[in-house]
Amino acid sequence: MTKTKEHWDVYSPSTGEHIYTMNETDVTEVDSFVAKSKQAFQTWSRMDFSKRLSYFANLRNVILQELDQTTDVIAKDAGKVQMDALVADIMPVLDFLKFLESSAEAILRRQKVKTPIVFIGKKSYVEYMPRGIVLVISPWNYPFQLSMIPILSALVSGNTVIAKPSEITPYVGKYMEELFERAGFPEGVVQFAHGGKELGGALVASKPDYIFFTGSVATGKIIAKQAAEHLIPVTLELGGKDPMIVCRDANIERAAKGAVWGAFTNSGQVCMSVERLYVDETIYEPFISAVKKEVAALTQGASKEHDVGSMTFHTQVQIVKNHVNDALVKGAVLETGKNPTDWDEDSMFLQPMVLSSITNDMKIVSEETFGPIMPIIPFKDEQEAIYLANKSEYGLNASVWSNDIQRANQIASQLVSGAVIINDVIISVANHHLPFGGAKQSGVGRYHGEQGLRMFCHEKAIMQDAGKKSNEIQWYPYNGKFDDFKNMIEAFYGNQRKWVRFLKSYLNLLKKSK
Repeated sequence: MTKTKEHWDVYSPSTGEHIYTMNETDVTEVDSFVAKSKQAFQTWSRMDFSKRLSYFANLRNVILQELDQTTDVIAKDAGKVQMDALVADIMPVLDFLKFLESSAEAILRRQKVKTPIVFIGKKSYVEYMPRGIVLVISPWNYPFQLSMIPILSALVSGNTVIAKPSEITPYVGKYMEELFERAGFPEGVVQFAHGGKELGGALVASKPDYIFFTGSVATGKIIAKQAAEHLIPVTLELGGKDPMIVCRDANIERAAKGAVWGAFTNSGQVCMSVERLYVDETIYEPFISAVKKEVAALTQGASKEHDVGSMTFHTQVQIVKNHVNDALVKGAVLETGKNPTDWDEDSMFLQPMVLSSITNDMKIVSEETFGPIMPIIPFKDEQEAIYLANKSEYGLNASVWSNDIQRANQIASQLVSGAVIINDVIISVANHHLPFGGAKQSGVGRYHGEQGLRMFCHEKAIMQDAGKKSNEIQWYPYNGKFDDFKNMIEAFYGNQRKWVRFLKSYLNLLKKSK
């Protein structure tokens, strides 16, 4: 990537070809973005829901019509294989659009809730109103999915969105902007600002009504601190160091295949990658052999036929190199892949690396690597596996592998993690009926599912009365009401409700309130 002040040339990390020339959004344009969003909000937030949903159907059809082009743009800009772009970036977005078209109106309409018996005759509701301007700052590893889903979640409830895609994969950001234009979204409803940290900082400082950030823990903390100064609510989707626990009774062949895909899909650049693999010591050696067999069959390249693509970001290559060197110096054994001393400095392709003889003082155990590394660690019993899995500042995702589903669920319930998958990996993020987010340093808040849409709304409590009575039992005057209220409370809230006493007290209060 070659950048000047006003534009930058974008090159594919996998092929090196020039794929686009981006125009940078100047920070002086931020005020204009905000003004357009505020103006568009007046119409978009009041639009009939069925009309609003028609734009989402348009977008889905545009993506389907340009499926090959969309796949190609993502694959080239991120350096991933086309299969990853299609299945992991595009398909979840299409599925989410269908979810919105079928379910969003029911989720976001006014909901009737129960009313306490002492408020007989009244009705209670929860109403969801859009917050206003939502700022979405998205990452480079899944530049389409991790941008589109929060953008669409915010838009469907009537918010307007300012999106800042990652400057590492800027062509995808520009392409998403064009997709919304082709789908006919009204001007100002969703705007894309293209640039780096300075632009991101200016957008945060513009005081949006909500901030949704996906990225590193360090940047997430900076954004949270800035937002807190103005009490701006945030959702932070941050990093992970996800454990995979393989019990002695697991299907070794399936677990090995799952581990290889979970560790090396998208070249390991996944916040939910298998980054710590804990295996029962009784099957440790055969499991390593099974994994090495699977890794040996992988192919790397940039075509539809390849399994693993390149790294996306050169800085990330250096982090991976540092972690591998640290592990090797401290005694780790490289079971597959190349020693960093043999890496081609001009290539963004890193061979999948499996490491054994791992100790807890290695960076690949404690720090997020975000690359094609699989450290395999033996454990003695399930309690040690749970302890080791939880011994991390992260808690985004985890997996448990066992033929005993009851045992697997018992282990899963003890893991401090935003999600746990049994006998599979990563897939929970693609289930839009489940909440997604992390514990500990892996983030704040959840999206996806019902709460993932309502999160972008103010929840408004509404109680209504017909207004025909002239007084209420709890209103003035208080004179002569205390004993009746006391009798009513004792009758209703005791271990056994005394309905006769309750009704007698309530009727007395009604008479005294006329």
